[in-house]
Amino acid sequence: MQKMSLDALAREHSNRAGSDTTGRSSSTVYGGHERVLRQTLIALAAGRSMAEHENPGEATVFVLRGRVRLAAKGDAWEGRSGDLIIVPDARHSVEAIEDSVILLTVAKTGS
Repeated sequence: MQKMSLDALAREHSNRAGSDTTGRSSSTVYGGHERVLRQTLIALAAGRSMAEHENPGEATVFVLRGRVRLAAKGDAWEGRSGDLIIVPDARHSVEAIEDSVILLTVAKTGS
């Protein structure tokens, strides 16, 4: 069994995102490309975003810190610390309204 502190990891990546020119930092905390389930911690500085992209499978965004907006097909959902957003099965983007850290969980479909 493995254990990690998402809070400590969130602090670390939040600091990295704040000092990086891209305004973001991330790491896979479980799974990966060779597995069905993948969890990725992503820190975004305020005003930064993940450009519109395809949904590779069933996915959720859990907001660990801050506030984000997920947009897809002309709709948008805001989430703040403690909120879980179910990612629609469509192209979507994520924007940090304020410095934020999210846990993206994806169960990939297909091969």
